[in-house]
Amino acid sequence: MEIFYLQRRATIAAMPGLMRSHFLFSLFLLFASILLVGCGASGGSAAEAEGDGEIIIGLTDAEGDFASYTVDVLSLTLTKANGAVVETLPLSTRVDFAQYTEMTEFLTAATVPNGVYVKASMVLDYSDADIWVENAAGDAVKVNNIVDTNGMALRQLDVAVNLEEHTRLVIAPGIPSHLTLDFDLKASNKVRFDEAGVPTQVVKPFLLADVTLENPKIHRLRGLLASVDVAESRFEIILRPFHHRLATDRHRRHFGQLEVITNSATLFEINNDDYQGRAGLVALEEQPEFTATIVIGNLKLNPRRFEAREVYAGSSVPGGELDVVTGNVIARNGDSLIVKGATLIRAGGSVIFNDEVIVNMGDLTQVKRQLSMSTDYDIDDVSVGQRVRAFGVLTNDIASQLEMDAGVNNRGRVKMRLTTLRGTVLDVVSIPEQPLPFVLDLQAIDGRYTGLFDFSGTGDESVNDADPAFYEIDVATLDVSELASGTPVKVRGFVRPFGEVTAAAPSDFAAHTIVDVTALKAVMTIGWTPASLTAIASSSADSLTFNLAGVGRFHHISRARVAIDLTTANAAPRIIPRENGTGMYRLVQSGTVQVYTRFENFTADLEARLRDGALVKHVAASGPYNDARVTITAGFVTMLLE
Repeated sequence: MEIFYLQRRATIAAMPGLMRSHFLFSLFLLFASILLVGCGASGGSAAEAEGDGEIIIGLTDAEGDFASYTVDVLSLTLTKANGAVVETLPLSTRVDFAQYTEMTEFLTAATVPNGVYVKASMVLDYSDADIWVENAAGDAVKVNNIVDTNGMALRQLDVAVNLEEHTRLVIAPGIPSHLTLDFDLKASNKVRFDEAGVPTQVVKPFLLADVTLENPKIHRLRGLLASVDVAESRFEIILRPFHHRLATDRHRRHFGQLEVITNSATLFEINNDDYQGRAGLVALEEQPEFTATIVIGNLKLNPRRFEAREVYAGSSVPGGELDVVTGNVIARNGDSLIVKGATLIRAGGSVIFNDEVIVNMGDLTQVKRQLSMSTDYDIDDVSVGQRVRAFGVLTNDIASQLEMDAGVNNRGRVKMRLTTLRGTVLDVVSIPEQPLPFVLDLQAIDGRYTGLFDFSGTGDESVNDADPAFYEIDVATLDVSELASGTPVKVRGFVRPFGEVTAAAPSDFAAHTIVDVTALKAVMTIGWTPASLTAIASSSADSLTFNLAGVGRFHHISRARVAIDLTTANAAPRIIPRENGTGMYRLVQSGTVQVYTRFENFTADLEARLRDGALVKHVAASGPYNDARVTITAGFVTMLLE
């Protein structure tokens, strides 16, 4: 592996595809690199200090297109400047990276020797991988053929990075460090389907690191209850990350222990009973030591602390006495839900991914909603698109026909969870309605193509059923005055009750947050079918302008997986380099990859190849995007030539 030494995390950019429906065709020939950013020291050398320091390591994933990506993390080591190697992962850990696009999971709290660390190494084991990817129809297909870049069957994958002094990781006495590792699935994998629809996955790892919470996400802490201090509004958890068994080895603290801070707004669900604030902490104190516990919250710095938003304990934690299914409702027939992209956690803790599970509700099914203490919800509130977590008993365990009873003896329950929409704002000024509705051209629900959802029955009559091309959002008190037509947005909230969308109350979704993703990193993906001699309209040392004549499926800008069609833009799309002119610019032709760190050298070689008769097949670039200028300022470009 060739190592490039970069000055800051922002200089690494992934090469993703477009929204999920485009993914399987748009990712190709991706770059392998790892960046671990240090903390606590600026330039110059640092003396080794005696003693130990603490580092908290979390694991997350950039938004990807895999339904499930489960592999074993065997090792995570840090190497000191003096050559000493420190293992920070006490046990091999099975991880489904696809579950962590919206959050970070605490992996381990390790005590390591103080000093400067100059290398990080990670070992991934694919020998028992459980990886599922969606095909063009939106159905999840298991990947059995996983290979490296040489086409060899992949078993274990070693990845490492060397760190220059200005990117070093410093562990100092009394200054706990936090490191988030981000395994970018989109940039690390290429999946292709043969004519029979059988997928082959090529793995080229791409890992990022964050020590300053530059891109903060909600954090999840999973483990066993160690102690509770009601007076100090805190408790401690023995870490059991991901799906490590909660009922075994409970006295062992392999992964360390973390303190959790609570406040008056913290919501608790303990053995299916709801509490808030101090009352919840008192109820938690009454639970036996080593009670299974999950905490959702925010990691704060200065000082470093983990503040809880939601706490689940006892039978409210998946893996207890009931089976649990988590996924999105893609259709509803009577009181039966079809849940797509389902993760099934069996009673006792075993984890299974299955693309679809039927969940049958009944009069005894309890219904709750995340972030709410209300007891007024019932099965009529669960509608199409809603993300759910259902507790019940599996009544059909045939893999292709999984079915759950979620109304079992008054114990079955469904919890509606925050659901994420992605789309663009529609211009509805011409609609004679006051106030004007906030409407999306909806592209995806929790990353799933809207064509997978059957919205029948969501309205009081068919004419009022939800329409993804005109999806109305109740924004309540949220300010959307600056969100003009065409703005790409990400909306989080809850789907309206089933059958209750009416002409008088037409909103399909109640928003909790709306995020304008315009300022987020963009990805430009354009493909020509067939490869084009005229794809480059103009080229210079500081810009590339494209001719979209002859483009195929791909001619989009994507931010946070919200896609904009470049063929509708008011100008030809253009790539310009960053202000310093440096980046990673690749030309791929006849199986040979040429990498440049300066944009002018990249365009000079491109011009020479075009003069020799090369054809442009595909280009992908990432960086900030200016909508008005139809220009992406890219630090990473790959162009495929024929």
